[in-house]
Amino acid sequence: MIDQINDSEEQAQMQKLIKTVTLSVALTLVSGCSYFGVYKRDLPQGNLVEQSVVERLQPGMSRSQVRQLMGSPLLEAPFDADQWDYVFRLDKAYGGVEQRRVTLTFVNDRLADVTTQGDLSGDIELPTGE
Repeated sequence: MIDQINDSEEQAQMQKLIKTVTLSVALTLVSGCSYFGVYKRDLPQGNLVEQSVVERLQPGMSRSQVRQLMGSPLLEAPFDADQWDYVFRLDKAYGGVEQRRVTLTFVNDRLADVTTQGDLSGDIELPTGE
């Protein structure tokens, strides 16, 4: 009789332990630190530089004309005020990095040279705030 009571108590404890472990595993999988990973999003930074805008730049344009067309530069060289850099970088959440750069050089406050890096011709779909 005593053996049956001990066996039933052991079974009740085992069932309680199984329920506790099962609940713990389920909560861990459902929680924010789950096995399935976290949400990531694309991260655009800098000035969006497009080929159509760069094509409109003409040698001899004034700084104000360039600023009106391109916007304010992301970088102005601190020791060389005659160079403006427009840099755009898109860190794709589940992919690589896309980077574009346009460097403008001025001589006597007039646009003298345009240097580009990266593929300006492709369209970039920017994430929306929705």
